[in-house]
Amino acid sequence: MEWLDYEMLRLIWWALLGVLLIGFTLTDGFDLGVASILPFVAKGDVERRMAINAIAPTWEGNQVWFILAGGAIFAAWPFLYAVSFSGFYLAMFVVLAALILRPVAFKYRSKKPDAAWRSRWDWALFVGGFVPTLVFGVAVGNVLLGAPFRIDSDLRSFYEGSFFALFSPFSLLCGLLSVAMIVLHGAAYLTIKVEHGPVHDRAKTFGTWAGIAAIVLFALGGLMVAFTNMGYRVDGVVDTLAPSNPLRVPTVQAAGAWLDNYSAYPWMIIAPVLGFAGAVLALIGIRGQKEWPAFAGSSIAATGIISTVGLSMFPFILPSSIDPRSSLTLWNASSSEHTLAIMLLVTIILLPIVLLYTAWAFKVMFGRVTTQEVNTNPDFY
Repeated sequence: MEWLDYEMLRLIWWALLGVLLIGFTLTDGFDLGVASILPFVAKGDVERRMAINAIAPTWEGNQVWFILAGGAIFAAWPFLYAVSFSGFYLAMFVVLAALILRPVAFKYRSKKPDAAWRSRWDWALFVGGFVPTLVFGVAVGNVLLGAPFRIDSDLRSFYEGSFFALFSPFSLLCGLLSVAMIVLHGAAYLTIKVEHGPVHDRAKTFGTWAGIAAIVLFALGGLMVAFTNMGYRVDGVVDTLAPSNPLRVPTVQAAGAWLDNYSAYPWMIIAPVLGFAGAVLALIGIRGQKEWPAFAGSSIAATGIISTVGLSMFPFILPSSIDPRSSLTLWNASSSEHTLAIMLLVTIILLPIVLLYTAWAFKVMFGRVTTQEVNTNPDFY
């Protein structure tokens, strides 16, 4: 296949990274969303067990997408892995600590009938859902702003930022958008997974407010990207077939540069349109008692919002705010051509298996969780 050269392999793996991140958001995203509203959407023990058992059978399988995305970053984009995992070390530690609470809370919550014991684990589930969702959004905001790192002539990376500096006004806005997007997705999922009743009705309320917040925050974020000193562009001609070297592609910081691609490739506007349209569809579905259209809308919204970030930044993966020439792009930060080709072959074989397993698991677990099942089924949490 002569067309499958180094340039095409890089493009394919850039797209696959986006697919894996979207897959993680659409599957484990509703788990995080349900956990983020658990203490508020369900009041008593039976109601909370109903909400928990809406996500308990599938959350472990859904995390496969998170592992796949991390593996893709490590194997396909080693420079990105080196810079981000070292520079954002404390933030990632916070995320992992919060995620570790989830399996522990699932397993231990119902070990004792004590109300205080169960309430503490319910709040642990909340932390395990809300904190990663917020930090993931903050991380995306920092990627758009540019990370404070530089790469020297020996290709050693030096991160010169701090943990608290990650939480700027724009990155916090992105974090809140992430929370709104995920809560909308989780609430929409909850409406199709629990019986009609108090939990179902509260999920509709949370979904409505989250949908409105997602639209407002997405629009506000777009205005900030367009009218503030934000954005990077490649300055010069790039050899897309050359070996990876982070210092090889000349880049500069330029206000409004994240909008360049929409002028060069007008079809990319479909991404933000899907972000807004999906949120509106979700709101219409939630308010109109159409649960499946609501869930489809939240899925479309998440896909559109994530795609907007990726398409706006193309070909950048992680720009540098203190030394733009050290910025990482898909042309200068990938693994070798041979590595990308082998990984692509493995992905072609294994990704369909993951998709089939995911579809089978959801088919087996299809149906609403009811109060009667929670009270009588010994396998329920």
